[in-house]
Amino acid sequence: MSGTTAVNPPAPKTPLQEFWYYFRQNKGAVIGLAFISIVFFVAVFADFITPFDPISQNRAALLLPPAWFENGQAAHLLGTDDIGRDILSRIIYGARLSVFIGLIIVLMSCVLGVILGLLAGYYGGTLDIVIMRFVDIMLAIPSLLLTIGVVTILGPSLINAAIAIAIVSIPSYVRLTRASVMSEKNRDYVTASRVAGAGVGRLMFIVILPNCLAPLIVQMTMGISNAILELAALGFLGIGAQPPTPELGTMLAESRGFMQSANWLVTIPGLAILSLVLAFNLMGDGLRDAFDPKLKQ
Repeated sequence: MSGTTAVNPPAPKTPLQEFWYYFRQNKGAVIGLAFISIVFFVAVFADFITPFDPISQNRAALLLPPAWFENGQAAHLLGTDDIGRDILSRIIYGARLSVFIGLIIVLMSCVLGVILGLLAGYYGGTLDIVIMRFVDIMLAIPSLLLTIGVVTILGPSLINAAIAIAIVSIPSYVRLTRASVMSEKNRDYVTASRVAGAGVGRLMFIVILPNCLAPLIVQMTMGISNAILELAALGFLGIGAQPPTPELGTMLAESRGFMQSANWLVTIPGLAILSLVLAFNLMGDGLRDAFDPKLKQ
């Protein structure tokens, strides 16, 4: 007998290990995830991290530039606005508001959209036609105009803006869920569950829905970035968060008159919005790559 030893094959990856392997191939997605993780940490501990109260005014420090500019102060790292409020503190609280409200918006729209999509895809027929024609009508109207219309009806406030954005975001989840359900409902595992006596509710939510989650997770990640943008747009138009709430879009609106004399008041909130949206989009691309079986091949 030869003295060769058998080489054991590598152990198969768990689903989580396989997901992380493909996700980390996208360097932009990893950067986006790292940035979002930092933002979440800062948002959760904002009360302990911010150097000043975001709405307190300091009349002795009006329109201070960032610390690296001439006449800047280290105590106000990103400067102050026209009534002496610390920009860094307002950016931190504004990012927390945008991210957390964005998550709530996505959860609301996803839950309603998934339920409608499950009903339309599973039952089909007249119910499918009614739901999808309603979705088509909503998609035929520009999303921002529809959002403004809903906020106008409900009244300008942060809560009403979140409700309006959630309502307008429902169609994308309906169409995505319906398409996934229609491709899954006639598969063997669903037929076996039906023969075993599973009820309609169990078939839809326990058997079919878990196999439709991958595209929904990607859509939810992209939906957060859309929600942040639309929330900022409504705040900029004055029908979202109302002053003195530290919201990024409202900060942009309040600083319009200082674009020439104190451009950091516009630049810093704008860069914060850009960074948040870009990070969520990059992470969404990575999730899509990790979940798409065609790309894995």
